[in-house]
Amino acid sequence: MKQGFREPDRVAALVGRIHETASRPWTLMEVCGGQTHAILRHGLQALVEPVVELVHGPGCPVCVTPEAMIDLAIDLAERPGVQVLSFGDMLRVPGSRGSLAAARAAGAGVGTIYSPLDALSIASEHPDREHVLFAVGFETTAPTFAAVIESAARLGITNLSLLCALVRVPPAMAAILEDEGRRVDAFLAAGHVCVIEGTRDYEALAERFGVPIAITGFEPVDILYGILACVERLEAGRGGVVNVYDRAVAPAGNPEARALVDRVFEPCARPWRGLPALPDGALRLRAAYRDWDAIARHGLETSPDEQPTACRSGEVLSGRIRPPECPEFGRGCRPEHPLGAPMVSSEGACAAYARYRARS
Repeated sequence: MKQGFREPDRVAALVGRIHETASRPWTLMEVCGGQTHAILRHGLQALVEPVVELVHGPGCPVCVTPEAMIDLAIDLAERPGVQVLSFGDMLRVPGSRGSLAAARAAGAGVGTIYSPLDALSIASEHPDREHVLFAVGFETTAPTFAAVIESAARLGITNLSLLCALVRVPPAMAAILEDEGRRVDAFLAAGHVCVIEGTRDYEALAERFGVPIAITGFEPVDILYGILACVERLEAGRGGVVNVYDRAVAPAGNPEARALVDRVFEPCARPWRGLPALPDGALRLRAAYRDWDAIARHGLETSPDEQPTACRSGEVLSGRIRPPECPEFGRGCRPEHPLGAPMVSSEGACAAYARYRARS
């Protein structure tokens, strides 16, 4: 099945149609780090230029987690009797005080998990210790974190709390479209997010701004179909949502998963790395689950706004520049010595360029 979405003849035909359809250059943004890596890995960017410029958006949840949240996680990990549980790709992401990996090397309580559900068994097996689950992700991972908290409440697990850095994609897309200096004409939306959320929020966004949004998958043919759908609508002067990933995405998404998230979380404003606090751009625990809120339980205070550094990750994440346009890319910032989150994460745009730049 996967090979069918990589067939050279299908790819060539789609690339030809894109070039035939475009009467002028258009700029499209993909908002999924997995799509960014696929675009560079398969050389799609070079195939559609110059009629389509692909810029890379805030599609990596690890990358958009602000320094302030990482600083809070380090603060907690350094407290006696507290262990922070995190996915491995968050450990090397720098905050203003270093990373969780550096804190662990200095003796802080930091544990690695492979699934948020691991936190339930860890907290149950070690009742003499406080465990803080560092919740990072988009709408795709929010249901699993919600299930953890709902289960903890039902089972009476009180030595587990959530440091919530979950964010929502459509508000970030709206912020990019509202930017006076925006260069984005259309979007490729992340198929895995829409598997959960469906198309409703994207339809409202497309209608509000009059832009095309194509919901795509992660294989070359998926992405090229999405690009072609956007170009066709741009040429016709039409906005709207086109679902070219309907083998996985239904208009209603996954109602059970959405209901679970709605029971446990509510939208709130919280800054992203590279973007300001976005209305409804993040999630927080509802009042009924506030006892499992790590910030409230441990009396945490957020750190000041991020200070300018040599790393221009904010501009990369908002599509203002491509990674090679950052002066530190490949020099002071490399995979083995990252200055910012996009070079650390397996979904980061800078990591993708570092790995596949010969094809970009």
